[in-house]
Amino acid sequence: MSRTSLLGLLIALSPVATELMAQTPEAASPSESVAVRFVSDEADAVLAILRERQAGRTPAAGDWTTLFATAGYRALERRETAMGRGFSKDGFRAFVLSDTLLARAAPLERTLAAWKEMDVRGAASRALVYLPTGTPLVATVFLEIKPLANSFVFDLDGARAIFLYVDPGKTPGQVENTVAHELHHAGVAAACRGADDSTLATPARQAREWLTAFGEGLAMLAAAGGPDVHPHALDDSTIRARWDRDVASFNPDVARVEAFLRDVLDGRLSPDSTRTVGMSFFGIQGPWYTVGWEMAVTVERTFGRDRLVRATCHPVDLLVAYNAAVRVGNNPGHLALWSEDLLRQLGAARRSDGEQ
Repeated sequence: MSRTSLLGLLIALSPVATELMAQTPEAASPSESVAVRFVSDEADAVLAILRERQAGRTPAAGDWTTLFATAGYRALERRETAMGRGFSKDGFRAFVLSDTLLARAAPLERTLAAWKEMDVRGAASRALVYLPTGTPLVATVFLEIKPLANSFVFDLDGARAIFLYVDPGKTPGQVENTVAHELHHAGVAAACRGADDSTLATPARQAREWLTAFGEGLAMLAAAGGPDVHPHALDDSTIRARWDRDVASFNPDVARVEAFLRDVLDGRLSPDSTRTVGMSFFGIQGPWYTVGWEMAVTVERTFGRDRLVRATCHPVDLLVAYNAAVRVGNNPGHLALWSEDLLRQLGAARRSDGEQ
């Protein structure tokens, strides 16, 4: 897995889109702007077929041709195929013709209409304050009606696409949180495009590439709006309790991730095993999220947000700053440290006991 695959740029803007152009809040510099296109063609085509069914008509061949030609469907098909999932036009046709989907047509119609009018300025504002000054946010967001109820990002030829599952059960605040999270990823990809670890030996470079996955924790912090806001404040108690339980495993999770990084550095894992172990830390919201978030919160509370933002494109610096924050006393619950030997092997440019 390369830095490009983890930090890829957003997908090129589609001409079939609703475009929202928003200047960022006054706290941002004048050069910082947001250009977000919500591409709804796939969802629009699905709803058009559902309207035909509601009227008692059989969808025409042209209706299916239109659906399968949309940018949203073609991007989804490519992503699902790349993930090794069974995905076919016949399978998708069966999903659209299901009685279950037909029963949801009205709330899906209302939800899609509301999401097309979403004001992205709040989400963009939260993302931008956790990004280097001048970072542009240019995004294409696919609004999808699809079989699997998940939202995600995916790189398309080095460009990142954001896929949002149209879910009538999501509140506007929850959707905005998701958009802010993904826009932070998009901003990191843009800000860190020139980051280069090519002078490092291959094992150190590969380990540092995996460290970029801690960006999930930074995105959680940005989407929440700060270290004093629970990352799942807008979700139900079950989701909050799961997050709290996982964060409470911070110390053993640090040990697990460090063991993985040492295995990568020492060449003890095959490429397939490296990917399997590294990907396992994503989970629902595993250590890449929870450990990354705890480190980011600790650094911000101790040294301020600017220090955290300076580590954006050099994730090993996050570990360095975190160790320093713990050592100066901001250590609730006796948080674990990353070993100095690990930081040395990762090629840390500074000592971890005093850099601020």
